[in-house]
Amino acid sequence: MENEQKYHRPSWDEYFMDITKIIGERGTCDRCRGGCVITKDKRIVATGYIGSPIGTPHCDDVGHEMHTVTQENGQQSRHCIRTTHAEQNAICQAARVGVSVENGTLYTKMTPCYVCGKMIVNAGIKRVVCEQDYHGGARSKEIFKEAGIEFILLNEIMTTYADMTPEKKTLPTPTQPETVQSEKINSVSFINEQPAELKKDDEEPSQFIFENIPMN
Repeated sequence: MENEQKYHRPSWDEYFMDITKIIGERGTCDRCRGGCVITKDKRIVATGYIGSPIGTPHCDDVGHEMHTVTQENGQQSRHCIRTTHAEQNAICQAARVGVSVENGTLYTKMTPCYVCGKMIVNAGIKRVVCEQDYHGGARSKEIFKEAGIEFILLNEIMTTYADMTPEKKTLPTPTQPETVQSEKINSVSFINEQPAELKKDDEEPSQFIFENIPMN
């Protein structure tokens, strides 16, 4: 009995985050089967998971709807836009049934995107708890701070996906143009062949061919 480890009772944040993971299993996009729980006074008032709008096809059934987004610094990232995010669905669900989420706590898999972040602010939620970080969540962190929302990141793991960035295309190697074999003087080739006998009035200027001169 002395060597028996003491039971770890989950904290409220751990408790609701574990529930969030189970809810995320209902997600219909395999890029992120994320879930969301909104609580007030340690009671669940709304849940949501990532999935397509009601009545429309899901990624698991018809594939992803991928878009490439170019950031202000020129970096590009790939996103599936077929689905509604878990945070958005949880807030919409609360609105549909007339439940207030004001002053509530929102639990989600990763740092919300900017659109979700703005919805969280406007819904009156005052605390956000995330299990992992998100590469597109920097702006959300900024507005949470500006709006006085407490943001808690449980660990520093960065969520990653397949096909996060566009594939770099390799340009074909250009073929070298054929050159005329002749006498070269300072990158100019002169062809000195002339008729054997020319009168003074019939003299012609030397012909020349420009080769290997870089073109801007």
